[in-house]
Amino acid sequence: MTDSRPIRRALLSVSDKTGLVELGQALSTRGVELLSTGGTATALRDAGLDVIDVAEVTGFPEMMDGRVKTLHPMVHGGLLALRDNPAHQAAMEQHRIGEIDLLVVNLYPFEATVAAGADYDTCIENIDIGGPAMIRAAAKNHAFVSVVVDTQDYNALLADMDQNNGGTSAEFRRQLAQTAYARTASYDAAVSTWMADAIGATTPRRRAIKGTLAQTLRYGENPHQQAAFYTDGSDRPGVATATQHQGKDLSYNNINDTDAAFELVSEFAPETGPACAIIKHANPCGVARGTSLKQAYQRAFDCDRTSAFGGIIALNQPLDKETAEEITGIFTEVVIAPDADADARAVFAAKKNLRLLTTGGLADPRAAALTVRQVSGGFLVQDKDTGFVTSDDLKVVTKRAPTEQELVDLMFAWTVAKHVKSNAIIYVKDGATVGVGAGQMSRVDSTRIAARKAVDMADALGLAAPLTQGSVVASDAFFPFADGLVTAAEAGATALIQPGGSMRDDEVIAAADEAGLAMIFTGMRHFRH
Repeated sequence: MTDSRPIRRALLSVSDKTGLVELGQALSTRGVELLSTGGTATALRDAGLDVIDVAEVTGFPEMMDGRVKTLHPMVHGGLLALRDNPAHQAAMEQHRIGEIDLLVVNLYPFEATVAAGADYDTCIENIDIGGPAMIRAAAKNHAFVSVVVDTQDYNALLADMDQNNGGTSAEFRRQLAQTAYARTASYDAAVSTWMADAIGATTPRRRAIKGTLAQTLRYGENPHQQAAFYTDGSDRPGVATATQHQGKDLSYNNINDTDAAFELVSEFAPETGPACAIIKHANPCGVARGTSLKQAYQRAFDCDRTSAFGGIIALNQPLDKETAEEITGIFTEVVIAPDADADARAVFAAKKNLRLLTTGGLADPRAAALTVRQVSGGFLVQDKDTGFVTSDDLKVVTKRAPTEQELVDLMFAWTVAKHVKSNAIIYVKDGATVGVGAGQMSRVDSTRIAARKAVDMADALGLAAPLTQGSVVASDAFFPFADGLVTAAEAGATALIQPGGSMRDDEVIAAADEAGLAMIFTGMRHFRH
């Protein structure tokens, strides 16, 4: 590949005008001739720059509401011609096609249009055609042509030109070309994903995934793994859109766990009272409501103080000073909340390794979305688990119905179970988890582990009995045998909630009746792997 290539003629056509005038001025002072279209040309002229309209170059005016302006041999010939190919050079001379050495294009704001809730026809009108065509042409010919699609690359372009006597280096052009192809791929992915949704294609034959680099990570789950964090353009409140106020950059595991914590706490609307979730390795080790945010944190912490060390804390209301002071009692990796007042931020400022993130609101647990998981040779796509049940969906299957307080706790436990890795068992008492069993190969093991943790915490807190005494239990899927239910009863549980649907439901119900337990079926499963 040819190394440094001079830039004498540039075509600028941008939707996002950020930095446009400054770039145009910088190119002009370096002796670069400027070609442009529509609003871009107007903005450059208004800044006092000499600009040649593309219409003058092509001999055709912009037409069809701007749909046709750059789709012309005078443009694409200037972008695609191989400068070292005599036949190409002869064709350019014969047809009076001028070389275009630099293309600066950013595309119609399709993603923003969709995010704004525009109707179908408006979204269609915001699908760029000429822009992607020019970008792909320039990127293909990056041996000779520089193509810039992101405003944040303007300064890098000028710096590379200054280092190469007004040209660009081969390495830089390769980088620009890769970014350009990624941008058009991302753009097409946004369009195809939107259209699939618009026409109700739940399993389209082809599916594309898009992402924009948000952060290069020090490493992945382990130090020997490289990693990066990409955002998909969604405005959903959470770790991807949060503002970080202090602390070092989030790690791969921090991001994963913070997302799990915030998605869980978002199940509890602020107006229903304070709630706190503490996450460790993507599983809750404590979730609670309280009369204050401080109390909610304390009750969540008391579920499993050992696991909470070095964990992620998510709150459903703005962080206050009293809660912040309580949190600083142990080492915590990340705290994420809708907001934090000045006093709380001042408390955390003394803990430089503690990351504080604010989101501006909670995520909508009912909002439709897709989840994607890679497997060898492909990826799995499914709807996000937005399932929930109401009291009308519940079926009491035992002789004893749950009391009013048991029912409140059962619904709380069921909400938490949705966010615990399967097999999931959650003991809850008075609006707080008191034992969590997660990710075990058998459901009875999860039941035993959760109860054992409650015994350990009772010893640590100096309680006369574990808090599983008088608790309720949620299971994310049905009990295949009665042994799990019997174990929960032995731990002191008085009521259970589960989906039902086992071949041995009658056996499990009979065991519940024999133990005097109340049990309700939801008819909905919440596997989480």
